Amino acid sequence: QVQLVESGGGLVQAGGSLRLSCAASGSIFSIDRMGWYRQAPGKERELVATITTDGITNYADSVKDRFSISRDNAKNTVTLQMNSLKPEDTGVYYCHTILAYTPNPARYSHWGQGTQVTVSS
Repeated sequence: QVQLVESGGGLVQAGGSLRLSCAASGSIFSIDRMGWYRQAPGKERELVATITTDGITNYADSVKDRFSISRDNAKNTVTLQMNSLKPEDTGVYYCHTILAYTPNPARYSHWGQGTQVTVSS
């Protein structure tokens, strides 16, 4: 069993900041990629940012220069610092990981339950 527990969502005015955190726990041997996705009402889920074990990051063009992703490999946590928030950043933010339960090559995808971010204009 693997659990991803997210925290840090909420309501903020445009131009403000929020910090999302996600902690992975359970039967984890190793975690490859960690990241954040979001889903706005009526839209498909989209990538926000990802980070590899080596710290290589990838951002959606819409959040580059405003959001920053980081992780603590020892604690199996990933954090998304969101600055200069815009109303279009509103949505449910989901933590995502690709991990292994054992030393064998199999990898598994896991999602958190989601946390609401609302940016008012």
